[in-house]
Amino acid sequence: MAVCVSLLFFGIKHAEAASSINEVTANWMWPSDGVITDSFGTRQGQHMGIDIASSPGTSIHAVENGVVSKSYYSDTYGNVVFIKHDKNFETVYAHLQARMVQKGTRVHKGDVIGKMGSTGDSSGVHLHFEVHQSHWTVDKKNALNPMLALGEVKVGQAVAAVQKDQLAVETAGRLMDDVKAEYVVQAGDTLYSIAKKMNISVWELKEKNHLKNDLIIPEQKLILK
Repeated sequence: MAVCVSLLFFGIKHAEAASSINEVTANWMWPSDGVITDSFGTRQGQHMGIDIASSPGTSIHAVENGVVSKSYYSDTYGNVVFIKHDKNFETVYAHLQARMVQKGTRVHKGDVIGKMGSTGDSSGVHLHFEVHQSHWTVDKKNALNPMLALGEVKVGQAVAAVQKDQLAVETAGRLMDDVKAEYVVQAGDTLYSIAKKMNISVWELKEKNHLKNDLIIPEQKLILK
């Protein structure tokens, strides 16, 4: 009984936290046009953000007003920009082809802060986007699922750099026709599990990627459309 009560309490607290975050971030916008290729908590719990893939040079936008707290190059993030927002959040924009803001720059929602690339520890062109409560730390203990702030989407779904209540579905639908969606194979993936997750048949996956058998390896990129 105690365990059940604890789980119920945890569920209520989690729902309250998600609701609170959503209220604070109600006016945030998606940071880039593209297709979701990875979600929060994958890779044995080590992936502390979401990935949005599109063409090299795609504009990356500040999701909300704030001040650039860091702007530098690292071996892991590549070209990366951190923005500290007014309501006690910090966002991270990684693997950029180019950074267009420096530390201390005041930015407004929608400002272009960089261009999408594949720098640092990256397996393809995409934006790695993180949200942290209060501030970013090396161990990422303050990391939150960005979908709590931006809205729930699935891997393979297109998103658009517009405020989340501004016809995003219609805009994203048009984007899907222009973006070649890719999926990066994770440890434990099979063609069957990927096909089920991405709503595509195994035969289509093999046909589009010219696979002669079912063998795939981690970090391999698969074309989805």
